[in-house]
Amino acid sequence: MLDNSNEPERPRQEPEIIPPDRSRGGRDWRQPAWRPYGWSESGSHRVYVARVGPFGVAMLMLAFAILGAVIFLAVIGAMLLWIPVVALLVVVAAIFRVLRR
Repeated sequence: MLDNSNEPERPRQEPEIIPPDRSRGGRDWRQPAWRPYGWSESGSHRVYVARVGPFGVAMLMLAFAILGAVIFLAVIGAMLLWIPVVALLVVVAAIFRVLRR
């Protein structure tokens, strides 16, 4: 093996293959223990997916525009809250300067 370094190393022992547990209360061992999404005792359910048309694209763009406007207004509102705080600091600084003389 030292002659050819590109050859992968062989496993030192064979992997043990463990068969599935067949003693699950009489249930068929081929069925999974978990239930996939959309499966029930009565059978499976279909999920239909349709292409988005021009009206759907327009509504999606409108929803994104409304979401962007709300975020923009929230940021502007947060900035507007600082205007009275800064004005108060300026007034307090002016008062301290007048009193310091």
